[in-house]
Amino acid sequence: MSKITEKIAKLLALAESPYEEEAKAALLQARRLMAEHKLMPEDIEPQENKKVIQECVGITCTKLSSPWTVYLSTLIAAHYCCRPYRSSVHGSKVSEIGFIGMEDDFKLCKLAFLYAYDCIASRCRQIRTQKGYPAKTLREMCNSYGWGFCRGLSAAFQKQEAEHQEWGLVMVVPQAVEDAVSKMKRSDYKISSTSSMNRQYAAMGYADGQEFDMRRRLEPSA
Repeated sequence: MSKITEKIAKLLALAESPYEEEAKAALLQARRLMAEHKLMPEDIEPQENKKVIQECVGITCTKLSSPWTVYLSTLIAAHYCCRPYRSSVHGSKVSEIGFIGMEDDFKLCKLAFLYAYDCIASRCRQIRTQKGYPAKTLREMCNSYGWGFCRGLSAAFQKQEAEHQEWGLVMVVPQAVEDAVSKMKRSDYKISSTSSMNRQYAAMGYADGQEFDMRRRLEPSA
């Protein structure tokens, strides 16, 4: 899996454009490679030769600041054979995102999540430069865009799954990961959308997930 991990990392690095449709194309193409690789029996290592990784990835969030981050981590984990979790100090409103997965799956899940998060954060930085809006309104715009982006990506993943139903046989969370999750102290992991959604920015984010060329900028030119 080391070669496929390296290839996916290069694909994600290739799509440096701030355009979100290209970001989603990169994420979908990365998952395509992961699924196709797992469909090759000769490349699959015995599960007993692998280890479970449980690790935070350096991204934090609160209910006010980027609450969509939790949804994004759940969405990415579900499509990269991992489970998400949050780590926080008792009494703190800040949570750090983490994932649990087999070593190779964890690496790919982390790459995909950080890439998607950076794409949303980049657009949010642009939104915050707009003049004439109070801080609260700008925050609502950013969070609405984040929610829309996640939902657009979710729809894109669902479409991809419908086109490749055979992936369901291999793109599953390994039992060793489920066992590790069952031993963790469970915390409230509710995914609640912002109550004051800005429809314009939510629609903008969602639309970015519906209009893309899956292979754009992700494959060498002929």
